[in-house]
Amino acid sequence: MTGTIYLVATPIGNLDDLSPRAVTILKQVDRIACEDTRHSGKLLRHFKIDKPLLSYHEHNENKRAQDLTRMARRGEKIAVICDAGMPGISDPGYRVVRAAIDQGVPIIPIPGPTAVETALAASGLPTDRFRFEGFLPSKKSLRRKAIEILKYERSTTIYYETPRRICDTLADIAELLGARPVVVARELTKLHEEFLRGTATSIISILEQRTVIKGEITLLIGGGKKTPPDSNDATNRVATLLASGVDRMDAIKQVAREFGMSKSEMYRLVEESRSDASEA
Repeated sequence: MTGTIYLVATPIGNLDDLSPRAVTILKQVDRIACEDTRHSGKLLRHFKIDKPLLSYHEHNENKRAQDLTRMARRGEKIAVICDAGMPGISDPGYRVVRAAIDQGVPIIPIPGPTAVETALAASGLPTDRFRFEGFLPSKKSLRRKAIEILKYERSTTIYYETPRRICDTLADIAELLGARPVVVARELTKLHEEFLRGTATSIISILEQRTVIKGEITLLIGGGKKTPPDSNDATNRVATLLASGVDRMDAIKQVAREFGMSKSEMYRLVEESRSDASEA
């Protein structure tokens, strides 16, 4: 008889946010797979839940996904939890869900709080359209590319960020996106919960006054109002400058500034325009 795998959301801070249904399921299952057995052990002891624990984290996720699926196919009921929030949302979980679906094992989600929706709801930014991008790249060049893509994004964008990098990230936002509305949500549902709202520059001025920045951070960036420039207008403008005797790279740099584009993006459009013209 096939068992079941439950995806159980756990509190992102305040233990009282664990739902009664989640407590019931955790008390009924045969075993619990968790990201950190020591961390989850505190939560389970608080609710007097005593079940066999199995580690399930990013370093053993592929193997454990197969192990858990085999156990469920033997008839076991298994709960998958992560350190905070919903399994699979920037946490291990996707692979066991995929393996269970492939093997015909039922997957039942037990919903609960996530930092994404909690921060968004109280941010004051538009909630009708949003995109969640997980953690920003730690490497500066890749982080800046990820942020620059948002230049023409209309919806609210949400990231997770570390206290160590938050000021550098905000500085990149200020430089690449300008005075867009930004919210830094810190320590959600915990004793020192905090929302900092303003521009990236104004929030940096607050954070730089602190000797240390602690806690888990959810970063929200409001949508922009700019519309993407018309590529034909941009390449035609380059052609006009070239015809007047301006150096090619100087023309590309000038038009990139005029149209609010990066130099590399403008160069790509010019090259594509030249390629299309040669094929015509």
